[in-house]
Amino acid sequence: MKRIAVLAVVLSALATFCKGQPEQPAAPVEDKLIRFGPPKPAGTMSLEGALSRRRSVREFTNQVFGLDQIGQLAWAGQGITDFQTGFRTAPSAGAIYPIELFIATDRGLFVYRPEQHAMEDVLLLDVRGQLAAAAMGQDVVAQAPCSIILAGSTNRLREKYGNDARRFMLLEAGHIAQNIQLQAVTMGLGSVPVGAFDARTLSRACKIPAELEPLLIVCVGYPGTKLPAVAPEPEEQASPDYTPLRTGKRAVLIVARNKFRDEELFETRRRLQNANVQTVIASTRLGLIKGVPQGRIEAALLLNDIVVDDFDAFVFIGGPGAREYFDNRIAFDIVREAAESGKVVGAICIAPTILARAGVLHGVRATAFASEEKRLKKGGAVFTGAAVERDGKIITANGPEAAKQFGKALAEALAGGK
Repeated sequence: MKRIAVLAVVLSALATFCKGQPEQPAAPVEDKLIRFGPPKPAGTMSLEGALSRRRSVREFTNQVFGLDQIGQLAWAGQGITDFQTGFRTAPSAGAIYPIELFIATDRGLFVYRPEQHAMEDVLLLDVRGQLAAAAMGQDVVAQAPCSIILAGSTNRLREKYGNDARRFMLLEAGHIAQNIQLQAVTMGLGSVPVGAFDARTLSRACKIPAELEPLLIVCVGYPGTKLPAVAPEPEEQASPDYTPLRTGKRAVLIVARNKFRDEELFETRRRLQNANVQTVIASTRLGLIKGVPQGRIEAALLLNDIVVDDFDAFVFIGGPGAREYFDNRIAFDIVREAAESGKVVGAICIAPTILARAGVLHGVRATAFASEEKRLKKGGAVFTGAAVERDGKIITANGPEAAKQFGKALAEALAGGK
């Protein structure tokens, strides 16, 4: 009997303890999440090309697009680009991120969860008709295969920013909407922002929480009318010897994790992208990497994860930080395998030393920044000191002033030109 009494007291105390514990905030239910494939951090269209093609498109075809296309659009608006800091594709005052994205398709209504790069179902109903009714009956809202609703919370910002909270929220919504629209262009899609709607009706139709205010609808789909062609850059248009190339190839640009040279990366990449070469940035760490004097770019691929068969060109970018590859055995193996496989291999500024130390410059005409002449000669290269030197499929350049010519030479080599 004593044991039973003791057990009863223990169970009673445990029940009282558990009852008094605060409830934990609800997390997304795993089985309600629809996960997207990894977002693509690099594409085949330049920013300038996307800007020149962006138009408000109000007529869409009936063609639907897949989950990964929806995921890419959501990532462009609110995707996380650095999981250590939580930074996202669009700037946010105080990194508070008061905006949430609701996605309406024929499959239902969903909310984007950036941390999981997934969407969670809100309603498994096609609410686009109700959404159009809330938007004053605009046909484009009912017809769009995908409409992304931006909803924000002033309360999340008010503690830190007081009376400026709403202004900062609206600015952030603008950043997100522009990201989504430019991303749509690069995917061959059209879009239009819709701001005329009854917020209460929309909130009810889409079950948007009371703390969130609907701010904008971005309708996206395959355009029913042809988008404008990309105009050639003025400099290239004025150059009689410039002919845009269309290679459809892939190049990996291998960049130092710190202190790469801005012009050598951005001008080279620009020339390659103008030739329809898909570029991927690789480094010894993922996320934001910094150049000199002040460039910033996201590295999407680790050096260790480069698969030579996946790319047609391997390009080492110079700058003071490139010295980190001077004794990097993984870099050497990539260079050797690429050269043996007949791939295009390039390096600029001090980076040709990497090729020399990898042993692929024996008897090859090559150039580099003046400080590297002895190292190249030690590696068996025929040092010329020219701005750009191409010997077969090995292309070298001597510094930032040669970046445009270097990029053009790489594109020509990828296109099979001499």
